[in-house]
Amino acid sequence: MTLSDFDSYRPANEGRRKKKRNRPAGNGRRRGGGGDGAREMSMVDDVEFSDSYYGRPIVKPPPWDDKISAYLFLGGVAGGSAMLAVGAQAAGLEALRRNSRLTALGATIGGTGFLILDLGRPERFLHMMRTFKPSSPMNMGTWILGGFGTAAGVVAAIEVDRLTGENLPLGPLRALLHWIEKPTGALAALFGAPLASYTGALLADTAVPTWNAAKDNLSYLFVSSAAMASSGVAMMTTPASQTRPARALATLGAAADLYFAEKLTEPMHPAEAEPLQTGRAGKKLRWAKGLTIAGGIGAALLGGNRVAAIVSGAALATASLLTRSGVLEAGIESTKDPRHVVEPQKARLEARRAQGIVDDSITTVG
Repeated sequence: MTLSDFDSYRPANEGRRKKKRNRPAGNGRRRGGGGDGAREMSMVDDVEFSDSYYGRPIVKPPPWDDKISAYLFLGGVAGGSAMLAVGAQAAGLEALRRNSRLTALGATIGGTGFLILDLGRPERFLHMMRTFKPSSPMNMGTWILGGFGTAAGVVAAIEVDRLTGENLPLGPLRALLHWIEKPTGALAALFGAPLASYTGALLADTAVPTWNAAKDNLSYLFVSSAAMASSGVAMMTTPASQTRPARALATLGAAADLYFAEKLTEPMHPAEAEPLQTGRAGKKLRWAKGLTIAGGIGAALLGGNRVAAIVSGAALATASLLTRSGVLEAGIESTKDPRHVVEPQKARLEARRAQGIVDDSITTVG
C-alpha cells in the first residue's frame, strides 16, 4: 500500500458497511411514487453540502508574518517621505527636505531587508527583475522598489555630502549629483506614490477572501496610511517651525485613512468582513483608528508645539503600522475557515439567479 503526505487528510477507516437497498413496493420496478410513474426514484438520500473537503481550508494561507508587516509599513513611509521632500524643497524648508530624504532612503533599506529576510535568499529578489510583467503586481512592485531606491539613494547622498561640509570624496561626481538633484528628487516622488499603494493591489490580487473583497478600497487605504506615517515621522524628526507641510499632510492623511477604513468593509459579505472586526486583527484596527483620530487632531491643532508634534507623529506612525499589520493578519485568518470562502460565493450566486442570470457557467454548475 502506497502512503503519502495526503493520507493524513483521509478520515479514519470505519470499515465497509453494507448498504440497504431501498426497493419500491410492487413489481420491483423502480418508479417514483405519487408522480406519473415515468421517472425512476432516487436510490440515495439527499446529501448536504459541506464547506470544504474533509473540513480543510479551501484557500492556502500566505506564508507571511511580521516581516511582511514591517515591509508594508516601511514602504509606505519611504514613498510618502519622498513626496513630502519635493514639497519641502519647493517651499525652501531645508531641514524638512533633508530629513524626509534621509527617512525615505532609510525606510527603503529597512523594508528591502525585511523583504529579503522573508524571501529567504537575496537572489530571489534579483530574479524578479529578469522580467517586466505589468499584469503582475509583485513584479511591478519589484521594479518600483528598485527605481525608487536608486533615486532616493542619489538625493540622500547629496544630503549626506552637505551634512559633512562636502567632504565626501566625490570629486567631479559632486557637480553631476547637484545638477541632477531636482529631477532625481522628482523621480523619487514619482515612484513614491505607487510604492505606497502597490502593496494594496498586490494583496487584493490574491484569492485570499478578505483581501480580494477589499480590492476597491485597499490601495486607497494604504496611500492614506502612508501619508500620515511619513508626515508623522517628519513631525518627530524636524523642528516644528519647518513642519507645516508635514502637519497639513498628516491631517489630510488621517482623515482619508478614517474614511477608507470605513469604506473598506462596505462592499464585503459579512463573512469576508468578519476577520477585520474580530480577533487580534480587529483589535489592532480599533487601536489604529483611535491613534489616527488622536494623531490627526494633534497634528491639526497642536503641531506647532514640539512635544505635541512628537507625540502626534508617533501616534500616526504607530496607527499606520497597526493598520497594515491588521489587514495582513485579517487576510491570513480569513483563509482558515472555509465559510469565509463559501458563504460569499453562495450569496453572489443567489444574487445572480435573482437577477435572472441562469444561463452561464457560474449559475448552471451544481
